[in-house]
Amino acid sequence: MITDDPTLTNPDHYRTLWENDFVRVLEYTDEPGDRTTPHDHPNSVMVTLSDFSRRLSAGDRVFDTSLSAGQAVWLPAQRHFGENTGSTPTHTILVELKGDAAGEMNPAALGPRT
Repeated sequence: MITDDPTLTNPDHYRTLWENDFVRVLEYTDEPGDRTTPHDHPNSVMVTLSDFSRRLSAGDRVFDTSLSAGQAVWLPAQRHFGENTGSTPTHTILVELKGDAAGEMNPAALGPRT
């Protein structure tokens, strides 16, 4: 269950492209140095449309990642905030799962799984 919807907490970066009873498709964009505020994601598939480097944080935990354009990765249900730590804009598509497939927030989950 999403409590801090990223389209509401960070509307300058997230926008809903399409939604039905099973999935919601979000577009995410940012520029180098941009940061988001804390928000939640259900289980999701993220497809990178650009190369990017990010730092994701949750409490005292930090996860640095760099992904290439054209990758598809699993994002387990999690709460985080992020920062573009690279020199290029970020452009991704997230396919968020709904219902039982959305999963439960796992406090240990942080970042994508490749």
